[in-house]
Amino acid sequence: MHDYIVRAVARSGKVRAYAARTTELVEELRRRHGTWPVVTAALGRAATVGAMIGAMLKGDQRLTVQVMGDGPVGTIVVDADAAGRVRGFADHPNVDLPLNDQGKLDVAGAVGKGALYVVKDLGFGEPYRGSVPLVSGELGEDFAYYFAVSEQLPSSVGVGVLVDTHGRVKQAGGFIIQSFPGLSEEETADLEGALTSIPSVTALLDRGVTPEELLAHVVPDVRVLDRVPVSFRCRCSRQRIERILVALGKEERESLCQEQGGAEVRCQFCGKVYRFSCEALRALDEGRSV
Repeated sequence: MHDYIVRAVARSGKVRAYAARTTELVEELRRRHGTWPVVTAALGRAATVGAMIGAMLKGDQRLTVQVMGDGPVGTIVVDADAAGRVRGFADHPNVDLPLNDQGKLDVAGAVGKGALYVVKDLGFGEPYRGSVPLVSGELGEDFAYYFAVSEQLPSSVGVGVLVDTHGRVKQAGGFIIQSFPGLSEEETADLEGALTSIPSVTALLDRGVTPEELLAHVVPDVRVLDRVPVSFRCRCSRQRIERILVALGKEERESLCQEQGGAEVRCQFCGKVYRFSCEALRALDEGRSV
């Protein structure tokens, strides 16, 4: 089964629901960045929710999620778009912490206290920026708080990453359930009861439950609208790096030549290295690429 996101509605359109399987995406992030288990879980959770928020966008719209805590993992950054293309990284990929009181990876301890930022480029000029304090550091609750405060949408967010004994990603996925005005007290109580009793996301995925079935656990009358494939995709290119080097200025580029014999730039998102000789750096002064 490949990664994908389900977009769905329930309760005659008064509930909007998303569910995702992101196992391959999170494993790709782990492989590229060499993350240790607790960082794999933290980055994977952020990437999974980022992918689902991306599925709420349209066309060429995109977003950036920043989890800026004071824990040892540092800042987590995730980019996603409406087409399910996701990339991300954590400042410090090699963090090791004891398991928490529940015997699980201590994501909250790795993330720490701080803030969650969501920046949406909707193509209308200035990007929309929303931010909230981190309320738990577990990320699911933090994103739910973001929706409630920044978008005034009562939401439940469940997200998880299951890592095997070798540190590889065994399962990853999540869901977002959002309720709109018009939901009756009875319907609200039913929804809350279902959310309270649902097993963990990773436990369900490990049983072979699909994103569609995961949503049906919460809202039995769910109606799937469409499915969006999810994949790792980086937007870096030599041309983008050239623009960054041009912005540095001629003196700084010449300094790189004198001190390092050129420039080497590594993309934080995918790890690809771009190398520029002195000839290539000086060609930028003439508007040429080498």
